[in-house]
Formats: sequence, structure tokens, C-alpha cells
Amino acid sequence: KYYDQYAILGGDWSPFWHDVMELLGMENMFIKMRTEPEVVDAVFEHVVDYYEAVNRKIFDEAADLIDIFFIGNDFGTKNGPMVSEKLFRRFVLPYLKRLVDLGHSYGLKVMLHCCGGFAELIPAMVEVRLDGLHAVQPSCRGMDLRKLKEEYGDKIVFNGAIDSAWLIFGTPDYVRTRTREVLEIMMPGGGYIAGASHDYILEETPVENVLAMFDTVHVYGRYLRKR
Repeated sequence: KYYDQYAILGGDWSPFWHDVMELLGMENMFIKMRTEPEVVDAVFEHVVDYYEAVNRKIFDEAADLIDIFFIGNDFGTKNGPMVSEKLFRRFVLPYLKRLVDLGHSYGLKVMLHCCGGFAELIPAMVEVRLDGLHAVQPSCRGMDLRKLKEEYGDKIVFNGAIDSAWLIFGTPDYVRTRTREVLEIMMPGGGYIAGASHDYILEETPVENVLAMFDTVHVYGRYLRKR
């Protein structure tokens, strides 16, 4: 019904990072990365084997109806990455790559939802050919929009960046102003999809602020179609 009107997201959320953390316990997982790395590898392997099998079944049946394989793993906190770049490359990146490669093998773009500050990890994500990053929280450490656009704007698509706090606590005029500022930073050269900096618009967001954001994006945030 909507295939020719919208980009269709599909596939399983595949939160393998969170699953391993819950299976081992957060503190225990980080300790085992140092003391028993083979155990951490084995759990990651098992979890991603499962998600790969699930997504293959989905894509075998419906890849022609999907545009973007949308997965979610939060590697960041308010103050920076949960894991160093070195450990991310050692333990996490190979499994992220498996999912990216899987999506690409079905002709899909792959977008990762990732909350928090994780700028130090973006180069590794670019290396495995991840197509897009969703949420982009400018209030988190290292997530300066101008710097992100300058360094990675031609390498990966950014989706989000309109701070959810502005939407919740601001006035409609404030939301319009800040939304337009984000558009002016992120749109040039392409590679930007406007949206809130959370995985969805939070329920406590005033409706008038949602409309203020949408109206501003409709006026100032449209790319001209190439004919």
C-alpha cells in the first residue's frame, strides 16, 4: 500500500549487543573481555547466528518489499561510548559487519539505531559499509553536528539530530528555530534524514511542538528530486 510513498524499514531489530550484555551481565561481560575473551566471542557468535537466521527468513520472503534493514544497538552513553574503540573493533565490529553484509546481500541499505555519544566508533562503522545512523543525539559528548557532518557527511547517512529535549521542553517557536539550525548544518550535500534524536517522538512531547518540527522540515528540509 505504501511501498511507492515511503522508505520501508524491515528485518529484526537484532540487538545482539544488549542480548550479550544481559546474558553475561554488564560488568561481567566487560571483565570477561579481558579475562575470558573466548567466552564473550562464543556468546556473540551464538546470538548473531540466531539473528542472521531470523533475518534470512524475513528477507527470503519479503526483501523486495523492504528498503532498509533497520537494526538497533546502543553503544553510547551521555558521556561517550560504552566500550573503547579497540574493544569495539575486537568484540563487536565483526558481528555488526555480519548483519551489514547480510542486508547488502539482499540489496538492502542497512541503518543502525544507536543512542548516546559514540563518535569514536563511527570510523569503524563506516569501514564495514554501514549505510546510516539513526537518532544522533547532539546533546551527548562528541556528537557535535558540524563536526559529524564535516568528517562523515559524505560517508554515512545521518537520521535524527533534532534534540528530543527541545521538542519536550521548548516552545513551538524555539523548536522551529532549532530545527532550522539543524537542517542548515546537516542537509548540504545530501545524506541527512530529519528526525528526533530518540528512536521515536516521546509520548510526553507536546503536539504543537511536533507540528512545529514537521512544518519546519516540510518548508526547509526537502531535497529537490533529480529528474
